[in-house]
Amino acid sequence: MRHYVGGGFDASGVPFPLVDPVTGRTVGEVPAASRELVDRAVGAAREALRGPWAGWSPAERSRALHRIADGIEGRFEEFVAAECADTGKPRALAATVDIPRAVANFRSYADLLAGRSERSWHTGTPDGRGALNYTVRKPLGVVAVVSPWNLPLLLLTWKVAPALAMGNTVVAKPSELTPSTACLLAEVIAGAELPADVFQLVHGQGADAAGQWLTEHPGVDAVAFTGESRTGSAIMRAAADRLAPVSFELGGKNAGLVFADADLERAVEGTLRSAFTHSGQVCLCTERVYVERPVFEEFAGALAAGAKDLAGYGPMISAAHRAKVLGHLDRAAADGEVLAGGGVPSFGDARDGGFWVEPTVLTGLPEDHPAVREEIFGPVVHLAPFDTEEEALALANAGPYGLAATVWTGDVSRAHRVAPALDVGIAWVNTWNLRDLRTPFGGVKASGIGREGGDHSLDFFSEPMNVCVKL
Repeated sequence: MRHYVGGGFDASGVPFPLVDPVTGRTVGEVPAASRELVDRAVGAAREALRGPWAGWSPAERSRALHRIADGIEGRFEEFVAAECADTGKPRALAATVDIPRAVANFRSYADLLAGRSERSWHTGTPDGRGALNYTVRKPLGVVAVVSPWNLPLLLLTWKVAPALAMGNTVVAKPSELTPSTACLLAEVIAGAELPADVFQLVHGQGADAAGQWLTEHPGVDAVAFTGESRTGSAIMRAAADRLAPVSFELGGKNAGLVFADADLERAVEGTLRSAFTHSGQVCLCTERVYVERPVFEEFAGALAAGAKDLAGYGPMISAAHRAKVLGHLDRAAADGEVLAGGGVPSFGDARDGGFWVEPTVLTGLPEDHPAVREEIFGPVVHLAPFDTEEEALALANAGPYGLAATVWTGDVSRAHRVAPALDVGIAWVNTWNLRDLRTPFGGVKASGIGREGGDHSLDFFSEPMNVCVKL
């Protein structure tokens, strides 16, 4: 594990342990960046804004993003192995979602940039000769990218790619729990023929460390962050002092609505995916499902049976996170009913030292219960019945979060009526996590600020400027 600062790799700093969540064993060390190293990284990134990078055309930046994508593809198996080692997720998930999506992030923004145009207007003037108004987009400057542990490479590249596309320089800080693919990405970028210091990477752990120093740094012009809502609030306060723009994708307590006219087999299968993919450690996962009363018992029984039969799931990311999840389950078991799971699986091998939690289905809890209101971010879903469409919407829209939701129905009119009425950034109908990278992605309320994806990201990472020429 190394930092990448000033065009070179650096292993300086007091190390902290890297732990395998599958077994709980320490498997390596990560150097913690000093404040001086963070200062150097920001300074180098700022200096690069005035170097050759400033003269690169959109076409040249587009080709550079494709070279980075090529570099990831060329080391595909290394990236998959590193992602699995850090997160404990199954290889099938990393190899079909995380790493291919990282490649797609660079390619999609490269293609969008190459075909992007700005608007112009011919403006009338009193002398009849007119004026030409047109817009140009300029980079924000030095962008801090702080990424989480659940989808480490996917979410890091989701921000790095558009930031570089628009001519910014980037200082990235990955989660201390999952630094490996960020280090590999730095190696790829170092070999992609970009100007020196366009990309920097620093590691750190906890408060009063690299992440905090970076987001508070006066030399940082914008912050892009994915993670907990509480951390987002702290970053926003720090950025407010210098009026730096922020882009946040934060927490969620996502709801699913299952109507009696839905294809129940399809709804159960989809909910098993949406609740338990990566053991529920995805911001888009469904944690509460409301089922129309006539089919509630049938759906609950089928979902519980499916949860008991799940195989190939992974562990929680850390001992601390597992303790949080199990704390919620202990309270839920005392106050409601556990239909499936609720404990720690036993394997009889090295995995018994890891951070595992069984896929869990709960029911019978009141709506104000912590397990229903607070983000658990684990393999836990709560089921409750509803009687009317209006009640279903009220239940789904309650609470502080508003990231995503799913609607399962066979009535196309209801689908178009209910989905837009949900207080979320994205609503799926009869599917889950089907993404087009050109569409807006983000949340409302405590689930985020701004939108990512396609032109939305390119607009955030640039400043529009108007030029008016008198003719």
